[in-house]
Amino acid sequence: MEIQWTIKSFEYLSVGELYDMLRLRSEIFVLEQNCVYLDLDGKDKLALHLFGEFEDKIVAYSRLFKPGISFENASIGRVVVDANYRDRKWGHDLMREAIAGIKNHFGESKITIGAQLYLKKFYESHGFVQTSEMYLEDDIPHIEMKRE
Repeated sequence: MEIQWTIKSFEYLSVGELYDMLRLRSEIFVLEQNCVYLDLDGKDKLALHLFGEFEDKIVAYSRLFKPGISFENASIGRVVVDANYRDRKWGHDLMREAIAGIKNHFGESKITIGAQLYLKKFYESHGFVQTSEMYLEDDIPHIEMKRE
């Protein structure tokens, strides 16, 4: 069985889908990374939500934004894969789906991300190039990266 990908705007998410997405984000960004921060930043209502389901469970997720919301360019954020499924390399599938989603839904090819520094090589493998010095966001080293 393969992962099934879906993209929905906020208003079309079911309560269950929203709950599962927020739970996954909290599991990784708050608990696993030991980072207390406000995940609900007011942008979820402006995003397209890309999620991958496997055996009726959301195991991969990211937000897609049109230009001007997070960055001047279109952007991808909250990129996350359930820790129990990382050995399947679905993070790469998630990024391919996210890049295609930006192109298909917004007609954009220029994408900017705020990437955790330790994932630099991962994002470079998807055509992103570092465009800023390291900065701290919620005490985690980040860099800005762009894909043309």
